[in-house]
Amino acid sequence: MKPTLLLVDIQNDYFPGGKMELVNMEPATRQAQQLLSYFRSNQWPVVFIQHLAIKPHASFFIPGTTGAEIHDSILPIENEPVITKKFPNSFRDTSLHTHLQASKVTQLVICGAMTHMCIDTTTRAASDLGYSCTLISDGCATRDLVFNEQKVKAADVQLAYMAALNGSFAQVISTQQFIDMQKTE
Repeated sequence: MKPTLLLVDIQNDYFPGGKMELVNMEPATRQAQQLLSYFRSNQWPVVFIQHLAIKPHASFFIPGTTGAEIHDSILPIENEPVITKKFPNSFRDTSLHTHLQASKVTQLVICGAMTHMCIDTTTRAASDLGYSCTLISDGCATRDLVFNEQKVKAADVQLAYMAALNGSFAQVISTQQFIDMQKTE
């Protein structure tokens, strides 16, 4: 069975100049572009996820703004669905699970942003729903966090989440590792 690429929240607000700029969003997107190109060249399915904020005082991903749009570097083409969500979990109150079931998808390859929010919750939910998940470590981006007045660098946030998801919820590998694995199968 062909895997499906899930591109989560690669939207303008996460890029430089956006309202919620992430660390390493541009390098992560270059990896997502490489995956997207690989999937398209093999005619494998791709699904885009777009987050639209619903909270009254949301500061980013506000519907109708440029910041909420999917980034120009990774736009969907005809027949590639865009599923909008309002929560970090891409399955919550969306048509994603129904779409994947109708397409008989069992394997997901996941990348995008933010690692500590939407990537984490989507990967865990996908695993709980029975999907075999591959999480692309260099195709995800996050940001610095603060807890108890201590700053946690984005690189440490990224590493901690990848380590936590690896094994129990997903196979966590790089873009190149994924492509190399496909060549040996």
